[in-house]
Amino acid sequence: MQELLDKLDVGQYLPVLIAGMTNVITAALILIIGLLAANKVSNIICKTGEKYEKLDDTLFRFLGSLGKYIIIAFVIIAVLNRFGVQTASVVALLGAAGLAVGLALQGTLTNLAAGVMLLLFRPYNVGNFIEAADRFGKVKEIDLFTTILQTFDNQQIIIPNSQIWGNQIINHSHHSVRGVDMHFGVAYKENTDDVREVINRVLDNHPHILKDPAPFVEVETLNDSSVDFLVRPFCKGENYFDILYSVPEEIKKALDEKGIEIPFPHRKLIIEKES
Repeated sequence: MQELLDKLDVGQYLPVLIAGMTNVITAALILIIGLLAANKVSNIICKTGEKYEKLDDTLFRFLGSLGKYIIIAFVIIAVLNRFGVQTASVVALLGAAGLAVGLALQGTLTNLAAGVMLLLFRPYNVGNFIEAADRFGKVKEIDLFTTILQTFDNQQIIIPNSQIWGNQIINHSHHSVRGVDMHFGVAYKENTDDVREVINRVLDNHPHILKDPAPFVEVETLNDSSVDFLVRPFCKGENYFDILYSVPEEIKKALDEKGIEIPFPHRKLIIEKES
């Protein structure tokens, strides 16, 4: 046995063995510390989003995961480097793979980028009524790829974020007080002061119309067959649609009771007899 050990010359391979074990231990330490650091960074970012109410949890969870996997990628490269692997070629390979994946998922990444911008700048929040991408509804959910709306007839509309970001967004819920624009036409023979008095009486009696700011009731246009009034009462945002769809009927009934004519487009035809 001793002769066999002498032939193997253990002392010759001992430095290589020690160097290999050192690399394994170092790589293990790098991996353990790197994973701990990745989880720590992810938790810090996520807790930052939870700490402040104005910051969005979804965005910070995404950023936390992104930071975690970036650190893990660098840790893996460092571990491979300890074993003599040419990491430059690995990085180049990962870059090429990332480019290929990016081109294949171009639409998805566009939605992701738009989702990050929406969650960062918050042009609307869950619960708001918005018009976006030619759609109108109540925002039920905002994630990194889509925005989900609920319409008045309980339809669910899922809109890719790329169709929203960069286009016009109308947030009907942004301000707590809203003006409700309505238009009414009366005949030219009617007294405009009487018409204004009837309309103001209806607005004063409505429980959801605010006294301050005061409603705006003025003549807007002199049309071919009618004098058109612009009526703009103000209300809390949650009462907007109630006023929009109830007040016109109330004003119509009040005008009828006072005998004020609401005209419809018509033409006068004159026929001349030949002598």
